[in-house]
Amino acid sequence: MSQKFANFPSLKEKTVFVTGGASGIGAEIVSAFVAQGAKVGFLDLDTSASQNLSDTLGGNVQFEVCDLCNITALKNAMDQLTERLGTADILVNNAANDDRHDWQNVTPEYWDERLSTNLRHQFFAIQHVAPGMIKTGGGSIINIGSNSWWEAGGGLPAYATAKSAVHGLTRAMARDLGEHRIRVNTVVPGWIMTERQKNLWATPETLEAHRKRQCLPDLIDPIYVARMILFLASDDASMCTANNYMVEAGSI
Repeated sequence: MSQKFANFPSLKEKTVFVTGGASGIGAEIVSAFVAQGAKVGFLDLDTSASQNLSDTLGGNVQFEVCDLCNITALKNAMDQLTERLGTADILVNNAANDDRHDWQNVTPEYWDERLSTNLRHQFFAIQHVAPGMIKTGGGSIINIGSNSWWEAGGGLPAYATAKSAVHGLTRAMARDLGEHRIRVNTVVPGWIMTERQKNLWATPETLEAHRKRQCLPDLIDPIYVARMILFLASDDASMCTANNYMVEAGSI
């Protein structure tokens, strides 16, 4: 199926920060913003993947390697990107880890680690970049949620809980930051066919079962998540805030 995607002139020269940008959906987001002429900085724990993406994009991006569970390291990394690229106009809170886990084996330590990995850094990234956006007169913050809890998916209760909380974070921060013309939204991916998903969990049986849950018959490539994010970051979405934008092919 041939696709013809839009160009968003309002994104040209904008400064964009993306967490978890080295691979999967994150790498697609980074690449999509670069293609729009934006200045992109991303954070990731994987040094090799980060360098590979930067090399692939011809040096049009900057990156910092850090563990987002370490909030001090997160803030320092964002400060480094700000020095090189300028104040963030757009923040995409993408980083997450959806490892499967049996509810019977979850310990308090594992629970806390899952929420730290999938939720906590989103708030502190917003807290750190919002003052700069206030000074420049506005911005767009896009948090990545998950369809896993919407469709009552099993096998990852700590992840699903963290991702459901993203929607509360979005709604609360949209209210607190709205007076400064900072928009906050959630993009909700369904089962996106990244290499990680294909390697770990996609089998002919699971894919066929999932197709039956979708309204559309096609599996979802990461590019479609990135395209929704571009729209929400652009001036085209100037009156869009505090809401969920689903990219899940009508999955139930």
